[in-house]
Amino acid sequence: QVQLVESGGGLVQAGGSLTLSCAASESIFSISAMGWYRQAPGKQRELVTGITSGGRTNYGDSVKGRFTISRDTAKNTVFLQMNSLKPEDTAVYYCYANLWSVWGQGTQVTVSS
Repeated sequence: QVQLVESGGGLVQAGGSLTLSCAASESIFSISAMGWYRQAPGKQRELVTGITSGGRTNYGDSVKGRFTISRDTAKNTVFLQMNSLKPEDTAVYYCYANLWSVWGQGTQVTVSS
């Protein structure tokens, strides 16, 4: 069973930046799309961004132009670079491996105003 471990969350002021990492236990990026989701208190989990096995990316409207997904296949790690953070970006961020429907444990991102 593939395992995903997120890291990099924390507290940041509005306008700041954070980079999240998602380390996979196996080399899976060539066969599985990966995604970053987030869930704010009292809200449903939503897709932030995804990257296909072929490298195509897509972004939610609320993060376009501010967030960037990338991956390092040698390190089995997917990254989420978050710039110009807003208080409404506050949420638990989860990494997701599409092929196995596997979630990471989540990492908290809090943006203060």
